[in-house]
Amino acid sequence: MSIKVLVVDDSALIREVLTRTLGHDGDIVVVGAAEDPIEAREKIKALNPDVVTLDIEMPNMNGLQFLDKLMRLHPLPVVMVSTLTTKGASETLLALELGAVDFVAKPNADLAGGLEAFGENLRQKVRAASHSDVQSRAMRVASARVPVRTAAAPAGALIAIGASTGGVEAVRVVLSDMPSDCPPIVIAQHMPPGFTSRFAARLNEVTDLAVFEAADRMPLEVGHAYVARGDHHLRVERSSGQLKCRLTQDEPASGHRPSVDVLFESVAKTVGPMAVGAILTGMGRDGARGLKLMREAGAFTVGQSQSSALVYGMPRVAFEEGAVVEQAPVEVIAARLAAALTRLKSAA
Repeated sequence: MSIKVLVVDDSALIREVLTRTLGHDGDIVVVGAAEDPIEAREKIKALNPDVVTLDIEMPNMNGLQFLDKLMRLHPLPVVMVSTLTTKGASETLLALELGAVDFVAKPNADLAGGLEAFGENLRQKVRAASHSDVQSRAMRVASARVPVRTAAAPAGALIAIGASTGGVEAVRVVLSDMPSDCPPIVIAQHMPPGFTSRFAARLNEVTDLAVFEAADRMPLEVGHAYVARGDHHLRVERSSGQLKCRLTQDEPASGHRPSVDVLFESVAKTVGPMAVGAILTGMGRDGARGLKLMREAGAFTVGQSQSSALVYGMPRVAFEEGAVVEQAPVEVIAARLAAALTRLKSAA
């Protein structure tokens, strides 16, 4: 079965490029195109697409306003096609909070081979979006939130989190429930350069934690969270008795840079049983191997449950391979991690 896509963009050139790019491999069919949200609304009713690609800056109705209405009235998987600017990054993160599944950055015209890489990325995101459970997410009644009063742990403890498609919102939920006495948190979220700094800034605004885009050799501190920089692997190392971030640009692992596997493997090696880890929503298998190494090193590990994951790919593989101690809805993952940290403190 082909994946039916509706392309929504006010530029005729971009609509043509997206149509040609999406149809490249034959498994995705562009069933229609619209130049503004008014036309898009009619074509969604007429064509019943599986996935919509959506620009933000458009006439008659802003793409974010349209997305908000669409998710309330007719939830569909949406992939944002975003400009790589500070404003574009901020609006893209807002789109993900409103319910978009994922995004791709528009290619730079001066980038050799940029269009080919963009096309491959776009097709992967559309395929992942077609497997996402947007309607269930829109209808789902969230589990009761568990107040987390403390996540204090012995010195040297660490929280590691990995996510991909749908992870922007899932990471926000977990961090929002974390109290400021928690150990350092390191995060690998599949995201390109230019967006991770805005993601960290947004998390810093909406949580009680101090959240940063990770920098090389940055010390890891209590009550702080560190987001892997786009196109860089994040590892944890111990130097002069202190845990620190290490950023590198060595080869992608499990198809990604940053890779969740790379982060988790370093945590297993460096922190061992003093770590706790969570693998959240995402397509593929990145993180399963690293999380299993963490569990084998004595760490507590949790995977996001199928009922709460937008894309139950990475958590499913981790569960099937025995990498997670338990599965839980995203709303209680912070409480599960905090309870495991409390047990560490009791045993210390």
